Amino acid sequence: METLDLDNRGLQTSRIGLGTWAIGGWMWGGTDEAESIRTIQSAPDHGITLIDTAPVYGFGRSEEIVGKAVKHGGMRDQVALATKCALEWDAKERVARNATKQRIFKEADDSLRRLQTDVIDLLQVHWPDPNVDVRETAEAMARLQQDGKIRAIGVSNFTPEQLDAFSEVATVDVAQNPYNLFERQIDDDVLPWAQAHDARLLAYGALCRGLLSGRMHADREFPGDDLRNNDPKFQQPRFGQYLAAVDALEQFAQDNYGKHVLDLAIRWVLDQYPHSVALWGARKPDQLEAVDNVWGWQLDDSAREQIKEIVDAHVTDPVGPEFMAPPARA
Repeated sequence: METLDLDNRGLQTSRIGLGTWAIGGWMWGGTDEAESIRTIQSAPDHGITLIDTAPVYGFGRSEEIVGKAVKHGGMRDQVALATKCALEWDAKERVARNATKQRIFKEADDSLRRLQTDVIDLLQVHWPDPNVDVRETAEAMARLQQDGKIRAIGVSNFTPEQLDAFSEVATVDVAQNPYNLFERQIDDDVLPWAQAHDARLLAYGALCRGLLSGRMHADREFPGDDLRNNDPKFQQPRFGQYLAAVDALEQFAQDNYGKHVLDLAIRWVLDQYPHSVALWGARKPDQLEAVDNVWGWQLDDSAREQIKEIVDAHVTDPVGPEFMAPPARA
């Protein structure tokens, strides 16, 4: 297992975190609470000591499940709890951005209650709010830290310009952004910013919503309100391009490391930046078993360049994760 200091102040965590967007019935359909609890409680067995959640996942349910799992499993001293703020929803479950001080203070208190803890290890602003000055949002986060309600401060989906403005008021310990072999936009902006400011990077979507699992086929269908129904990557002809890239990456992983494309995708995130954490989504305990294949090997510069060439050769019409952005308030 590989670890890092998440906040430069002694908050240690694993370099793979458990992302709970799939727990709570948000994004991928319904969930089984008992199985979700078992999954969370199995995480430390695979070297995972960071649990990342958010109020909007299941509209509070994901946080509640995480809180139950951690408390009933006696795990609080084994894991770092990360959650988010600055999104709101109405009675029809329509989500919008709200990064006002009032909203952030309320969400922090609600998250503490749902997570059944007296301190949140890492609180992150889920999305920047175009209706609120970034500095006001930073002031709220700094106040929560001063009051001892949170240990570290993070932001998610921020641009370098927004990171600079936020940093005028509060230290950004962690930047969380989508980052994977197919979505590399932050190579040109957020990643250099993190390197320059010694910030940690939480990479969400490390398997690109399952594309890099190696288990998808061209006839795969996504039921109900599955997020992937709105992702252009999962629509033809792009879907075929990405699947062809996955096949080529699988062959590369087997030929060079005796590994699979899933292992390669996570290792790639970790080796792009030594202060990165890859978030791994799981709904069942056995979905964590593959984590064990990520430790004990690395990708050198030559391998990473070959991987880039494989992706670029097959994906001739790439698209980013822009579709996931929630709207601003009216």
